[in-house]
Amino acid sequence: MNYFIHKEPLKYDGTQLSSLWAFRTFKIQGDSIISFCGECEVSLEHMVDLADVLNQDTIYSEKMAHFIIEHFDLELEKTILRQRLIICIIKEIIEGYGHRLSRSGDDLYQNNKKLSVSIATLSRISSLIHIGVNISSANTPVPTISLDDLQIDAGVFRENVVMQYMAELNSIKLARCKVRGVD
Repeated sequence: MNYFIHKEPLKYDGTQLSSLWAFRTFKIQGDSIISFCGECEVSLEHMVDLADVLNQDTIYSEKMAHFIIEHFDLELEKTILRQRLIICIIKEIIEGYGHRLSRSGDDLYQNNKKLSVSIATLSRISSLIHIGVNISSANTPVPTISLDDLQIDAGVFRENVVMQYMAELNSIKLARCKVRGVD
C-alpha cells in the first residue's frame, strides 16, 4: 500500500473521489491512502450518498483533515468494512488523547456534535473511501466538534491515521498467511 501526506491546503469538493485520482494528482500508483487538509464543500451534483442528495443535505467545513483511500478491487461490502476499520482507528487515536467519542456507522460524534464525514463507493476499476475530520468547527451546517476543539495537532493526527491504517492492513494480510485450513 502506498501513501502520501500532502502538506499544502487542498479543497475537497467530491471530485477527488474518483479512480486514479492519487495517480493523476500525486503520481501515487496502486492501492493508496492520501491525506491532505483543506476546506470541504460538496455540491449535490458530486455527492455520492443518495440519502444526503434526497434530503438536500449540505456538506461544508472551513477546514478538515481528508483521507482518500483507493483499493484496486470491486467489492463494496469489503470497502465499507475498510471504511469502518479506519473510522475505528480514528476513534482509537482521538480517544488516546483522553477524549470520549461515540460511533454510529461511519460517523464519529462527541456529545451529539459531529466530528467526521465519510463515504465508501466503487468506480469502474477500484473501491474508494473519503473521510473528512473537522479541524475547525466554525460555520458548519450542523453542530460539530473539531480537532482544534480537542486540542489535537492535525499534522500528527493525519500521520498517525495513515500509518495505523497501513499497519492494520498489513497485519490482516499476514494473519491470512499463518493459519492452516481445516476439514
